[in-house]
Amino acid sequence: MLDCIEIEPASTATASVIWLHGLGADGNDFVPIIDELNLGADHGVRFVFPNARTRPVTVNNGMPMRAWYDIKGMAIADKQDSQGIHDSADEIETLIAREVERGVASNRIVLAGFSQGGAIALHTGVRHGTRLAGIMALSTYLPLADTLAAQASQANHDVPIFMAHGNVDPVVPIDLGRASRERLEAAGYPVAWHEYPMQHQVCLPQIAEIGVWLRTLLAP
Repeated sequence: MLDCIEIEPASTATASVIWLHGLGADGNDFVPIIDELNLGADHGVRFVFPNARTRPVTVNNGMPMRAWYDIKGMAIADKQDSQGIHDSADEIETLIAREVERGVASNRIVLAGFSQGGAIALHTGVRHGTRLAGIMALSTYLPLADTLAAQASQANHDVPIFMAHGNVDPVVPIDLGRASRERLEAAGYPVAWHEYPMQHQVCLPQIAEIGVWLRTLLAP
């Protein structure tokens, strides 16, 4: 099982957010955001921040770093590392199963992620066999999009999806994010789409929107 940083609620956990970091970062990356979400003192949400395994990344001259899959070229949607994507999805499935074993119902679990982490959250969430609460995908895209129709789970055919993107993102072009949103909407998924005047990052208005979405989605 992946090593994880876990932030427990003050009371018994009745919901979980599994939040995946971006390329080269680690599970600590989004821990500080929790206090900015204004979820309330007794929100009952466990936050799980897994650390991706270390692997060589082709676009970074083969340098080993924490990554959910290899990036083989500057056009990140081309030459996709399907094996790496599937392997990471399997590891996230293990984390979902652990939350269920710890007493959190599947439909109270949110998969979230930034950049590469968001790609894995999308890929895994729409294929997961039991209903999830939602999927949050920040500054990212839908990987292996051509396999969506054949592999999508009926249990999550209309799972709520929150997508956010900077309109001057130099790493994951916003057109790629928009195309992913359109692909998901065409397949029937309800996508809440948000654009911000930023690069490959998160911003305070975005964090506020995430807080509203999570409070609504995970209300007791």
